[in-house]
Amino acid sequence: MKRLSILAAMLLTVASVFTSCRETREKETIVKEVEVEKEVDTPEEEREGILERTAKKVDKEVNKEIDEKIEEIGDDN
Repeated sequence: MKRLSILAAMLLTVASVFTSCRETREKETIVKEVEVEKEVDTPEEEREGILERTAKKVDKEVNKEIDEKIEEIGDDN
């Protein structure tokens, strides 16, 4: 009787494992792919990243300082 109850418990466990892992096909999932073209109306400054904008500002300041030093030295011609 002990073997019969252990065997029944094992069969019940195996049956529940196989039935609980089944996939149900009751729900259907519909996926649509849509391409959307979007016009970007942003100014040229906003298209650049923060690093590019910062680099331009630094370049302007460096160029001003270089021009000042050139004027300070003077023209030899």
